[in-house]
Amino acid sequence: MNRVLLIFAFFSVCCLMACQKSTEFGSTQYKAQAAIDDAILTQYIKDNNLTDSAKKVNDTSGVYYIIEDPGSGNTLFTNSTQVTVGDTGRTIVKGQIGKGSLFYQTLQYHPTYPIGSVILGWQLGIPMGSTGGEVRLLIPSRYAYGPVAHPELNQYDLSKTGLPANSILDFRIRLYDVIN
Repeated sequence: MNRVLLIFAFFSVCCLMACQKSTEFGSTQYKAQAAIDDAILTQYIKDNNLTDSAKKVNDTSGVYYIIEDPGSGNTLFTNSTQVTVGDTGRTIVKGQIGKGSLFYQTLQYHPTYPIGSVILGWQLGIPMGSTGGEVRLLIPSRYAYGPVAHPELNQYDLSKTGLPANSILDFRIRLYDVIN
């Protein structure tokens, strides 16, 4: 029994050491991509005359929100809160003004998600809205899908490979229902 515990402890320590190394390695890359994303978002907000309406969710996130329609319902959100939404997702590209490349949209159906199961940019930004309202979220890649490409996230242009790695996103989210 002690031998099994010793082997398990050894492999656990090895795994933790490997995680630490990858985190340190990724730290420089993470900071570099964050600086790129923040510069692109800042320029995008300026170029699209959103300076007065776009507000940061908090000082450190880099996620911006714009209240398109304030709504009037529930404004209490937890990780288990269920939100029923209609949303449109576009990518933001450096030098791009206006509408980005559409990669996702709900038209005929309105999915329901627990807040704790969606991308971090949504977790931070959706609580800025309320039931019946619409919030626009400008999300740096670190709060979206990060350095991982998602070829399956492209409903509209099958000639494209989907959502590229490090995509900066612009979502318009209508909150049809919020259930605690």
